[in-house]
Amino acid sequence: MPAFKMGFQKLQGTVCVTGAGGFLGSWVVHLLLSKNYLVRGTVRDPLDEKYAHLNQLPNASSNLKLVKADLLDYPSLFSAIQGCSGVFHVASPLPSSPVDLIEPAVTGTLNVLKACLEAKVERVVVVSSGAALMMNPSWPDTRAMDESCWSDVEHCRAIENWYCASKTEAESKAFEFGKANGLDVVSACPNLIFGPILQPTANASSLLLAKLLKEGHDLEDNRHHRIVDVRDVAEALVLVYEKPEAQGRYICTSHSVHVKDIVDILKDEYPSYNYPKNFTDGQQKKEMSSEKLQRLGWSYRSLQETLVDSVESYKKAGLLD
Repeated sequence: MPAFKMGFQKLQGTVCVTGAGGFLGSWVVHLLLSKNYLVRGTVRDPLDEKYAHLNQLPNASSNLKLVKADLLDYPSLFSAIQGCSGVFHVASPLPSSPVDLIEPAVTGTLNVLKACLEAKVERVVVVSSGAALMMNPSWPDTRAMDESCWSDVEHCRAIENWYCASKTEAESKAFEFGKANGLDVVSACPNLIFGPILQPTANASSLLLAKLLKEGHDLEDNRHHRIVDVRDVAEALVLVYEKPEAQGRYICTSHSVHVKDIVDILKDEYPSYNYPKNFTDGQQKKEMSSEKLQRLGWSYRSLQETLVDSVESYKKAGLLD
């Protein structure tokens, strides 16, 4: 499985990654360890077997410590963050229902930032989402969305898109807190994240891709997706952490495609799977631009590499059996 470029690095200091055991969090931990950072990863239970993959990463035995923390439990967060020079806030709370997304997302993010302020952290990287940009009815159709575009929270509430509302609220509150308290906050807004999995269980986007290979629907919704590789997102997060000139938001997206385009690539590589037979007419979404992130030095993998590496990891994990 292609991963990151490894090489000798001097010790980079201690950083904290919230939600270290998830799809993206695992790759962020992997990259930081490969760059010889000391990493504290927050998880719900450090002894749970579902986090065992983290302890098997290169340099984990010497440079990784898993700690128990909950986004809604401030003392546990402060304990995890104290003594760190940087924090990557990757975790999202698990709500009891979709409508309950907003308050824990905002409270959890503010708890992390308050702990960072108290612990005198130098920079916080907040993982937001393209969802915090894309629900903006007033944005011109002919103009690619850039970092100045924010989702309209009232519009999100009106159409009951609680995920977009929660991501928008949490990110905007993070910047408000940083500005008011002199805390260096930068954010990254990735879109739909594909790529190989490190964790033993499937996440939502992995299931979405696996279903295209397995379920063989007679008619599939030819939805439009903006896609980015999980490894490229991890590299973007570390890039905006390490570059002193980084500031504000960074859209993190690579490929703008329809579901049929994804299936066509997969069919060429893996012709024997049970693909959808027909597709609806696909509607085009407004484009998003990662130009600001690319100016900082970011680049991304081909869609074919992302899809092939995804499928190979699913096969290894038994998701396609």
